[in-house]
Amino acid sequence: MQVIRDREALVAALAALRADGVRIAFVPTMGALHAGHIALIEAAKRPGTKVVASIFVNPKQFGPNEDLGRYPRREQADIRMLTEAGCDLVWMPGVEAMYQDGHATTIHVAGVSEGYDGESRPGHFDGVATVVAKLFNQVKPDAAYFGEKDFQQLAVIRRMVADLDFGIEIVGVPTQRDDDGLALSSRNIYLDEEQRVKAVALPRALGVAARAIGRGEEAATVLADARATLTAAGFEVDYIALADAETLAPDPAADRPRRLLAAARMGATRLIDNIAITDG
Repeated sequence: MQVIRDREALVAALAALRADGVRIAFVPTMGALHAGHIALIEAAKRPGTKVVASIFVNPKQFGPNEDLGRYPRREQADIRMLTEAGCDLVWMPGVEAMYQDGHATTIHVAGVSEGYDGESRPGHFDGVATVVAKLFNQVKPDAAYFGEKDFQQLAVIRRMVADLDFGIEIVGVPTQRDDDGLALSSRNIYLDEEQRVKAVALPRALGVAARAIGRGEEAATVLADARATLTAAGFEVDYIALADAETLAPDPAADRPRRLLAAARMGATRLIDNIAITDG
């Protein structure tokens, strides 16, 4: 696997990969890789395709009181994992290469970026959209793969790609979970042993709520019960909401695909999760 840190070297390496007419599949990450990221690499590996990943901890998507400084960084372990997974190239720019002096452009995706994490983390999705647009312009992939765990992020990227005519296929990959159901996340390492045991209440409460809504029970009551369950388990609930799976609008029509979205803190660790609503 090629490890590229220089923009000119990236251009040359990508040209060499494309010389044989292969497609480029792209997996952008912030590092601290786990099995969820490797599932994206595996999904991207198709005949006639080369897989490019990126590792860049993007400062523009962290708020002033968030965990940029302590966000886990495990460069050598990440490179080893990508190599073992069969990734062909990893792009690892520094902050100075991504945001040159005088950088003044920010991308804002209206609608899907509002509410939920967009409300709880002002400016977060502007930072996400901006860095992903830059990475797309640098790598110029044919397809890009994102985990469904960050469901609002996936919706933002899909909207941006459609609106700005990137011509890139955006592929959502199902959330990867530990055996007890907790969604894999780089931030799970912040949980102590007791918190990790309690944290499984989040996917369990979402599963119970999703099944109840799918049976036709009144959503407001179901969501209130789920919030109470999470609070009793030791979570500080940020939001738990039923949304249209495409537009993320609240109060979605029952004949539209729907998604249950949640964010909650266990101690100082903020966890997010979501689950599709299936009828019956």
